[in-house]
Amino acid sequence: MASDKVPMLAEGYRQLEDELKRLKIERPQVVDAIEEARAHGDLSENAEYHAAKERQGQIEAYIADIEDRLARALVIDPTTLSGDKVVFGATVSLIDEDDKPVKYQLVGQTEADAKIGRISYNSPLGRALIGRQVGDEVEVTTPSGDRYYEIAQIEFV
Repeated sequence: MASDKVPMLAEGYRQLEDELKRLKIERPQVVDAIEEARAHGDLSENAEYHAAKERQGQIEAYIADIEDRLARALVIDPTTLSGDKVVFGATVSLIDEDDKPVKYQLVGQTEADAKIGRISYNSPLGRALIGRQVGDEVEVTTPSGDRYYEIAQIEFV
């Protein structure tokens, strides 16, 4: 599983690169904080030392995770896609059961933000939409109960 490609938009890839750069800048600062705390003497009761060591472990884990995701990234440009089925990167206009229109773009997990209309392709709604066409009805089980949608439009923007 570790070698599976992770689909993401170019914007999500850039965000991961930026976060990686930021962490690599913070890394030596934490090492300096550890050295400074170590100079204060008894490490067994040195809260600054323990906090800095913990932060160092977090940074190293984040860096490894981001480097892994970037190495496995499959950057997808939705404007190069076409077709009549919902795929990663597609923007899907839906009509919910209350005849209210909603619009979502299927994106990678790190890019998902429902407030701005981006949902993960791995989310319950994302999984229900993949492979569907205009006119299809989808049923999604959510924590607040089952929801029903009809696919009104599929765009690649």
